[in-house]
Amino acid sequence: MARTRVRAGDAAILREARARFERCVAWESTARDNALADARFAEGDAYNQWQWDQAVRNARAGRPCITHNKARQHNLQIINDARQHKAQIKVTPTGGEATYEAAQIFAGIIRRIEYQSKAVDAYSTAIFHQVQTGVGYCRVVTDYADENSFDQDIYIRRVPDPRTIYIDPDAKEYDKSDMMFAFVFEDIPRDAWEAAHGKDDVPEPVALDNMGEHWNSKDHVRVAEYWRRGDVDDTLHLMPDGSTVRESDVEGDELDAVKAASVQSRAVSEPEIECIRLVGNRVDKREEWPGRYIPIVPFIGEETVIDGVMDRKGHTRALIGAQQTYNYMASQAVEQVALQTKTPFVGDVRAFEGRPEWNHANTANLPYLAYNGVDDAGQPIERPSREQPPAMAQAYIEGMNIARQDMMSVSGQYQAELGMPSNEQSGVAIQQRQRQGDNATYHYIDNQAKGIRQVGRICLDLIPKIYDVARVMKIMAEDGSEDDVHLVPNAPAAHQQIAMGPDGPQPLTPQQAESMMADPNTPNPKVIFNPNVGRYDIEADVGPSFGTQRQEAANAFAQIMQQNPAAFQVVGDFWAANSDFPGADELAKRLQRGLPPQYKAGGPDPQVVQVQQQAHQLLGQADQEIAQLKQQLAEAQAAAKDKSGDLSIKDYDAETKRLQAVAAADPVAAQVVIRSMLSQMLGMPALPVMHEHAAADAEHQQAIAPPPQPGNGADSGQPTVQ
Repeated sequence: MARTRVRAGDAAILREARARFERCVAWESTARDNALADARFAEGDAYNQWQWDQAVRNARAGRPCITHNKARQHNLQIINDARQHKAQIKVTPTGGEATYEAAQIFAGIIRRIEYQSKAVDAYSTAIFHQVQTGVGYCRVVTDYADENSFDQDIYIRRVPDPRTIYIDPDAKEYDKSDMMFAFVFEDIPRDAWEAAHGKDDVPEPVALDNMGEHWNSKDHVRVAEYWRRGDVDDTLHLMPDGSTVRESDVEGDELDAVKAASVQSRAVSEPEIECIRLVGNRVDKREEWPGRYIPIVPFIGEETVIDGVMDRKGHTRALIGAQQTYNYMASQAVEQVALQTKTPFVGDVRAFEGRPEWNHANTANLPYLAYNGVDDAGQPIERPSREQPPAMAQAYIEGMNIARQDMMSVSGQYQAELGMPSNEQSGVAIQQRQRQGDNATYHYIDNQAKGIRQVGRICLDLIPKIYDVARVMKIMAEDGSEDDVHLVPNAPAAHQQIAMGPDGPQPLTPQQAESMMADPNTPNPKVIFNPNVGRYDIEADVGPSFGTQRQEAANAFAQIMQQNPAAFQVVGDFWAANSDFPGADELAKRLQRGLPPQYKAGGPDPQVVQVQQQAHQLLGQADQEIAQLKQQLAEAQAAAKDKSGDLSIKDYDAETKRLQAVAAADPVAAQVVIRSMLSQMLGMPALPVMHEHAAADAEHQQAIAPPPQPGNGADSGQPTVQ
């Protein structure tokens, strides 16, 4: 069964729009009336008196009606906390050749869409109405990138007034992603309308008018956008190789081939979105929306259905009773004090006669006050006394305190959370009380995340359909830095990195790409992105903004370096990169260049590692060869030493034999040879040394010889040295 489209005529569209709008009005009437009352109360002040019931004001007839709008501060605690902790859109791969890198590019494109759309304003406005009245809205639209381009871009727009939108009463999802229709009223400046359509073409109110005479004004013309969703039937075939084919994607002989080869088939439907512009009682324009969702996202506070009546409420509703009590008690207290006497002194009139200084007793700093103590008859006159100042009734003071406490109890927000002094003394106790208040109002933050998640899902669905031609796109990282991505819808993979070589573009491995990015002398590789490959889904994480996370990271690294100064060499670049002082970025780059190789991005350069390994191998081989040469040298020296010893022995033996022969033939000649050998050994003439030795020996012999016996006439002779 091929895909079929049935396009309704204008008359049928108008009938359908009227019927559906009447359902919306009946379903939302109670919620809208209450939301308007909540909005007025939340914005009540001394001028508009919206926190006072009109009947009560009339009954007081000029008596004080004081407005101390504490409800506004309770609301702003949630609103501003949500602004500081905006949910971050994250993309995750879910199948179909999706990759983590491609998911990061999707997330970068969505961040870029948020930036160029000023989406923070759209989210803030929606959150403001969500907390104040129970519901706020934002929209996703498409428009041309600029006046000279045919390229389309995606934008996120704010909705200043949530009362201009009606949505399908039968939508069941909390983010209303399953809505089948919606209405958006738009006020166009009258001069712009007349310039485009002429002064005579001013539309009359149509059957969708729920605002009476306010449909058109002297300054604006109101038109209505009618969004409708229909399901288009199709047939899905399972092929033998496991792939699937829709009949709407093929035709002719190819369709017959698909049907013949189909293993299994089933009926499916695809959503088709149409936006119809209603002007007066006619259909002015009809456009098909490329996405699968109606691009209207509600941010809901609390939604209930009781006895078939739907109501939405924000944080204001619970504060109304306590706030009115506080205003009434404050007004009564002021009125009670105002009615009390303001006369400073009371006394007998005779005491003041002739004493004009009493006229200035309450305005001048007089050294003393004299009064008439006796009358003309000599009778004493009582001394004038000061009257007690006006006092506020304790009941009213207690009533104001009770009302203030009631506002905190019904909201779950206490002094510690509102920045007021409280009983908590320690930091842990204050944090626990703040956590208690956060838990009481967290459903607003959680519903904000649901709305932002749906915005991301709409953008994710639109990206392959709007960015459908090759172009260079800007993507944005979490820290706000930008990079270029080459969007190629027919690329073979979801994500590729290439380098331009002499033979054309060359695909790179992740390691090669990291090496190129780490080398400052090499251009970064080009990123090729195909949004049509793979399936992805959206997550929305609620947490501190990137600026807050950056500050917390800088503090954490500072504490690490304070406890371990040696860690500065490793984490110093992270500390500088997350700091906000001037020159921090340049300092981070310098510290990063000085990191040890193992801590640098991507680790050591693979080429450097390879050269180092080769050098280690060569050094090892050289060490082995040197060891072998040393061993050979030692063996040679040992052999040479052995040969030298043998020669010395032979020389000594020959010399000994020669001396024996000389001594046998001529003893005197032998003595001459011996003296010559001794002179060579001593390096000096041997004869003086021999004489000194002989003299020393004679003295020694004489010292140890026994004394001569008497009668012994023998003379001791001296040895003779020749």
